[in-house]
Amino acid sequence: MAKSELRSQALQLPVDERLDLAEALWESIDREPGQPSLPEWQRQVLGERLAAVDAAPDAGSPWDAVKRRILSEL
Repeated sequence: MAKSELRSQALQLPVDERLDLAEALWESIDREPGQPSLPEWQRQVLGERLAAVDAAPDAGSPWDAVKRRILSEL
């Protein structure tokens, strides 16, 4: 199946299924060896965000809660 056809079919899925697919794709990328290196500016942004999480670990919401909230608003 051609990439454009696969993309077209994926975009026709209901939103909840597209979210599941996007999550599965990100997880599969994370498991791949030899990840591409990040540019320095992205490393800096990530470092700032990690520092913010360390400074306020209870801020924000768990992914499951955010996903439920998003899906309930559809």
